Amino acid sequence: MKHQTRPLDGITVISLEHAIAAPFCTRQLADLGARVIKVERPGAGDFARAYDQRVDGMASHFVWVNRSKESLTLDLKQPAALAVLRQLLETADVLVQNLAPGAAARMGLGFDELSKTLPKLIVCDISGYGDDGPYRDKKAYDLLIQSEAGFLSVTGTPEDPSKAGNSIADIAAGMYAYSSVLAALLQRGKTGKGSHIDVSMLESLAEWMGYPMYYAYGDATPPPRSAASHATIYPYGPFAAGDGGTVMLGLQNEREWLVFCEVVLAQPALAKDPRFDSNFRRNEHREELKAIILAAFSSKTTEQVSSKLDEAQIANARMNDMAGLWAHPQLKARDRWRDVATPVGNIPALLPPGRISSFDYRMDAIPAVGQHTQAILRELGQDEAGIAALQQAGAI
Repeated sequence: MKHQTRPLDGITVISLEHAIAAPFCTRQLADLGARVIKVERPGAGDFARAYDQRVDGMASHFVWVNRSKESLTLDLKQPAALAVLRQLLETADVLVQNLAPGAAARMGLGFDELSKTLPKLIVCDISGYGDDGPYRDKKAYDLLIQSEAGFLSVTGTPEDPSKAGNSIADIAAGMYAYSSVLAALLQRGKTGKGSHIDVSMLESLAEWMGYPMYYAYGDATPPPRSAASHATIYPYGPFAAGDGGTVMLGLQNEREWLVFCEVVLAQPALAKDPRFDSNFRRNEHREELKAIILAAFSSKTTEQVSSKLDEAQIANARMNDMAGLWAHPQLKARDRWRDVATPVGNIPALLPPGRISSFDYRMDAIPAVGQHTQAILRELGQDEAGIAALQQAGAI
């Protein structure tokens, strides 16, 4: 039986956030039970709310990374609103922000200033390039960081570099911010002191580029762009079947190559062909081997090819689309879907990866802009007259 408590119950996170990196970090903290108060601009709120209207009129990016949060609207250019935020920080454990470079510090919300009076506060700054260095003040969007980190140089076809189909640089930064906040909370438990966390999108994605960087160590030739195929292992990638479908398969070693030739291709002698008898040689003779594989698959349906690969215990997968992912039988069998409330009704949402036996993840509602503003202000001791004055001034 699972306990009702969660790891971050009792932890309060204040987030000056927009788009993806910081909201993804804080949503995962909320998944573990943290109270996350999302500070938004009065009126429109987080600009990611307006990216599209694909989810019953709401934005796809926004609903993904903003469940289980409270929305507080504050115009931080107004001293009265900034005073509310400072009062709120006195009750908080963590401040996360991904405002424009230097914006938080100019408002007196940098770690050095805050730690003078709030020594236990953890401050996590997320930016494109970090809080120092020659690129500190450059604007940074996901595609630009994919380019700066070399991701585009190894992704796409030989003719055309391609960006990732989702916001991979933002996601990387959000993941490292999340794990860094968890580490800082553990550290505070030992020392009693808060920490400053400086997470950059460039450094986060550069870490994920470790394999191609080391492959190109010492000015060696970097991995080529090879579309959906593996850059250096072959056969490893998509292959067409006779019914027009596509099977993704991957061989990792010489034992699998032997079985692939015997069981899947029904050409055991091919395994000893000097053009193909090691991965290095298969990689050198890709086009010749590709033609042989496609010829063997041309008389089979996608399902028949997959069955043969399964029989040979060769790793394979369908070329799924988004409809296929929504309906994936494995996700259904493992009970990975939950309903999450939104301002316009319930929507399905995936549980966070990693089933944990001791607690259930928090899967609460996605907030409307400013939905919790008045309730939070009352918590801080504001009376109705004070709230009305803030509203009249446009501070909330």
